[in-house]
Amino acid sequence: MGRALLDEENQPRALDKSVFVSEPLLPELNELMPMLQQIWERKYVTNHGPLHQRLEAELQTYLGVDTAMLFTNGTIGLITALKFFDLPPGSEVITSPMTFAATAHAISWNGLKPVFADVLPGTLTLDPDAVAQAITENTSAILGVHVYGTLCDVEAFAALGASHDVRVIYDAAHAFGSTKKGVPIGRYGDASIFSFHATKLFNTLEGGLIATPNAQDRERIYYLRNFGIKSEEEVIDVGINGKMNEVQAAVGLLNLRAVAGEKAKRRQLRKRYCDFLAGLDGVQTQAEQPGVENSEQYFPLVIDETHYGRTRDDIYDALKARNVFARKYFHPICTDFEPYRHLPIVSTRAMPYVTEVKSRVLCLPFHSGVSEDAVSVIADVFHGRR
Repeated sequence: MGRALLDEENQPRALDKSVFVSEPLLPELNELMPMLQQIWERKYVTNHGPLHQRLEAELQTYLGVDTAMLFTNGTIGLITALKFFDLPPGSEVITSPMTFAATAHAISWNGLKPVFADVLPGTLTLDPDAVAQAITENTSAILGVHVYGTLCDVEAFAALGASHDVRVIYDAAHAFGSTKKGVPIGRYGDASIFSFHATKLFNTLEGGLIATPNAQDRERIYYLRNFGIKSEEEVIDVGINGKMNEVQAAVGLLNLRAVAGEKAKRRQLRKRYCDFLAGLDGVQTQAEQPGVENSEQYFPLVIDETHYGRTRDDIYDALKARNVFARKYFHPICTDFEPYRHLPIVSTRAMPYVTEVKSRVLCLPFHSGVSEDAVSVIADVFHGRR
């Protein structure tokens, strides 16, 4: 059933089949094939085809927003969203260093300057006080990141945006379907960008979406996504090719039906993890946010060696030896990468918290493919059992 018994040399138990931090949610082939057959018969494979249009409409309803625009991937969505707001060339966009490199890259690709601010202990989201300290007369936007499914302090950033007249945009790659006090996360800020990469709770193999709370945004985002083309003879904006194809849309339509079931299984897995981690001094689980529906995207831990007795890397290596592949996520952080290494991290602390916590964060496998055997082996590692 996936777990080898102890051998004669008393070796640690290991899984027969490797388990990874993520596993793509995929539709049944017998459901997908009829949709592919339709695509082949129509020979309409891209350029806002019928499945694309249908998925876009369903996601607009699911996410509870007034504008929902599909993209070929989340990074192109981020780049386009920043372009959409016509931020002054060379102006500063404040973001978190504890994010995937694409967040910072999208700022740079638009000829803007990324400014990194510290994260909060507990939530690991962008610290509003550090952001306030980082704002200058050259700041044009705040790009918050809902990390691991934990939401930013959206009220604090709304206040900062209003008081300093700057845009508030969210990288919501980890927050698909999240709500706060019943309000869909895509209704906060000027825009939210979702990723539908294969590693995400909801995926279209590759894909992304820009969501905004304003219906009037749809038209220009459409032009930016489609080369700026208005008609056969008119190009009215500097656009790119960000369209999603029909095969991606077909996978998305089927996966959208499966999201609720996948989330339910992940909630059960979260409980099993929390049960065996409870009471382990120095092992901190994901912060609970009252009134928030978690997207169930990741299961992050912060491991403090001084209290737990073992480092994050000790646990990572021990899990790997048992065919369990956790992830040091996010490590390295953006300011460890060559393009951003010269940039400081603005913090209210003497030493930015993010520079400490980056070596303590570990994401455990978190998806419906994680078996009871895998949970048992992971528990053995944390409790020092062989």
